[in-house]
Amino acid sequence: MIIRRNLLALSIVTALSFYGVAHAETAADPKDTQELEEVVVKGIRQSLKASLDTKRESEAVVESITAEDIGKFPNTNVAEAMAQIPGVTIDRRFGQGERVSIDGTDPSLNLSFIDGHPVAQSIWLYGEQPNRGFDFTLIAPEILGRLEVYKSPEARLPEGSIGGTILMHTRKPLDLETNTLSGSVGYSYSDQASKGKPNASILYSVKNDAETFGLAVAAQHYEEQVDRQGIEIFGYVPASTFANATGVSADTMVPNSVNAAWFQQTRKRNSAVVNLEMKPNDNFEATLSGMYIRENFNNYNQSMYSFTTWLPSTVAAVDRLGDVRGGVAQSGHSSANGGAVIYDNQARESEVTTKGLDLNMKYRGEGWDLGGQIGRSKSENPNITQWFIEPVYFGGFSWDTRRGITFDDSAAARNPANWKDAGWMGNRGIFSSEGEDTYGQIDFSKNFDSVFHTLQVGYRHNKHEEAYGLAVYGGVRLGSLADVGTRGYTDTMGAFNGFSYDHGHHVYVGRDNVINWVRGSPINYGAPDPGSTINNTWALEQNTDAFYAQLNFQTEGKFHGNFGVRYIDTETNASGYNPGGNAPVLPAPAAWWQTKTSQYDKPLPSFNLIYDATDDVVLRFSGAKVIAWAPYNQMVNNTFLNDATLTGAGGNADLAPYESTNFNISAEWYFAESSVLAASIFYKDVSNYIDRVARIERQYNSIRDNNPDQWGTLVGFNGCTADGFCDYSISRPYNAGSAKVKGFNLNYQQPFGETGFGIAANYTHALGRTDAGNPMPYQSKNSLTISPYYEKGPFSARLNYNFRSKYLAGGYVAGAAPASVDDYTEVGASIGYNFTENLGVTFDASNLTDEKYFQYLGSEDYLAGMYSTGRRYMLTLRAGF
Repeated sequence: MIIRRNLLALSIVTALSFYGVAHAETAADPKDTQELEEVVVKGIRQSLKASLDTKRESEAVVESITAEDIGKFPNTNVAEAMAQIPGVTIDRRFGQGERVSIDGTDPSLNLSFIDGHPVAQSIWLYGEQPNRGFDFTLIAPEILGRLEVYKSPEARLPEGSIGGTILMHTRKPLDLETNTLSGSVGYSYSDQASKGKPNASILYSVKNDAETFGLAVAAQHYEEQVDRQGIEIFGYVPASTFANATGVSADTMVPNSVNAAWFQQTRKRNSAVVNLEMKPNDNFEATLSGMYIRENFNNYNQSMYSFTTWLPSTVAAVDRLGDVRGGVAQSGHSSANGGAVIYDNQARESEVTTKGLDLNMKYRGEGWDLGGQIGRSKSENPNITQWFIEPVYFGGFSWDTRRGITFDDSAAARNPANWKDAGWMGNRGIFSSEGEDTYGQIDFSKNFDSVFHTLQVGYRHNKHEEAYGLAVYGGVRLGSLADVGTRGYTDTMGAFNGFSYDHGHHVYVGRDNVINWVRGSPINYGAPDPGSTINNTWALEQNTDAFYAQLNFQTEGKFHGNFGVRYIDTETNASGYNPGGNAPVLPAPAAWWQTKTSQYDKPLPSFNLIYDATDDVVLRFSGAKVIAWAPYNQMVNNTFLNDATLTGAGGNADLAPYESTNFNISAEWYFAESSVLAASIFYKDVSNYIDRVARIERQYNSIRDNNPDQWGTLVGFNGCTADGFCDYSISRPYNAGSAKVKGFNLNYQQPFGETGFGIAANYTHALGRTDAGNPMPYQSKNSLTISPYYEKGPFSARLNYNFRSKYLAGGYVAGAAPASVDDYTEVGASIGYNFTENLGVTFDASNLTDEKYFQYLGSEDYLAGMYSTGRRYMLTLRAGF
């Protein structure tokens, strides 16, 4: 990933500045009585030094990155910058970082806060489910000044994280010079899409001469062209399924599909953060913050795939299988008598709007502090719309898991008139997603002239609301692609050597043609599909009251730290439809809407012990009881079905939260200026571990209502009966037992004298298994970051190498088995030149090795997906005054 020329700048405040807890005024301890100012630092070397200062002075196990000026985080998003932190890994399903794992834990088990408060989120991708893990594509890096990752909790910090808590801080006007003006203009380019997009950002800050009032405004416009091409397989069945096939044994596993997928998107983000800061005297200060983010995620996804188990006729058409590797047939053939290839076209519109307002106040008395915070954050995406058509080509073809489909009659397959409906042509679906957080907190601290120098107590209330819904409308007119209209042929899959020309250069419909065909259909918008609405409409409300007490200490020797307890009391109301085995109907009977109320309370003790062994060596030992809740959709009785594959995924309103006992031990040697050699060991003992288990459930199949002709061929197949019910493999979460995570981090950083050269590197080893012996999601056994740099005079350059070993991630379709992601290496580079003190240019490149994202099921011979997103480049001109 990209780490920019001046990444990591500005010294930041101590750990005790969070949540309005004021610094001590009495002469108990220099660590608490000294209020740190933000120090502007220039360049890679000085910015790395500032981050080390924060790490060294913290009262917990903390890592930090800071930004010396607007936009010095990587321009894509903050997750890319965080990948440089020891123990942090990111997932790049669309080529850029979205969510982060900390010390081998699932991203959904790590909470993130901006200026001490949560930021509500809503989904952008059609069919995706809400997640507690923060999506860092939401936040423009230009609005942030610094970021900290607390790997060991303190009682004063919000609960809800097992891996770590991420605290992001926006820029405050009283910390900046008056009339600060900085900005950037840039251009990003995707070589796979052969397209580029503009970007711009600006920051202005002003304050009065007395520095008692200030205003800071940060705004950004960001665009990026996303182009993802890939090979996908939706599942495997035994060869015995195909009675007419020859060439392999009956127990050989066979892909039920080979898909060429092409995802195209122009992402656009407009964001602004306004901070009004008031400090009329040394005792009182207040900050009113407003945030507004609007993101456009419109996209067009095409999938052309064989589906050998779709119908009895497609099963019978399979006449040859071969190239067995690892027990899997890697190639095959379907005859023209029943062979079918499906061409899904999904044109989507998606716009997420996130708003927030936060008030933070603090009063410092004689030996005591009182602080408070109140606010609200709301995110909504009410019309995640999909226009969908699904024409089918009937004819013979060969397939190969790495080379795609080759048609027996290529000319026929390139004729749009031969791609037509199979009794059903498509639909229009509209998801809605909304999340909202309302919160309030009060903190009080009292200083003492003793070893136990500060007592902190406080209370926090947080109300989170989540709502989700779906309406699907049938009635799309029948026809062929000759009627719909086409735009020639695609030119894709070139990143996959030897891929079939037929499959990579197939007939191309085009986004506008898809939308126009569906819009021109006689759709009855008063009659949505009952099954889709009933199974995918739900709501959740979670209210948490938390009380904490924390005691900070400093001996006359070299021991210091804190210990405390946080007590939480949470009530969860999970609502959804429960048809009770009846066929879904709309309007649904009132009794079907049911709410499950659950209550959970728990004391969460924690401690952090720090020993300054020498002036250059710091030893730390921490322990804590922590919890984390499952993703919102997993806590309600919803069910998302794939009627074609007879799979699904749903929730469970009886879930208890994860509980974990965590320990961290670290040793840090600051052997020279801006240098460190550090090692840490982490251990997490997780109970109430939540795992997904697939079981057979009788569910209603909406194909019965939407395509009666096709339904007639399915009755008696896979348990389908005339009343519309089939046997589905439904994956749901359960508290499955326990799990343990253990590992260590190594961290090395050093500039080499006055040569201009330096290096920052870290390595993480993590091992985790459930008590059933299953791997834990998103945990790489090995991850490595190496970042050498050169900086002298006006010129700077930096190379970033990031490697993470294979890890378990989610499956492609609803209810699919979780897929492993193979080893992934990201190589990026940044070159910068400053023309003057106020004007400079940077050129950044990412994914220089054109790495592919490879998913498989258990063994690499069981391909699930292999994706290419290409290289990305960015040229940015920056100015600051």
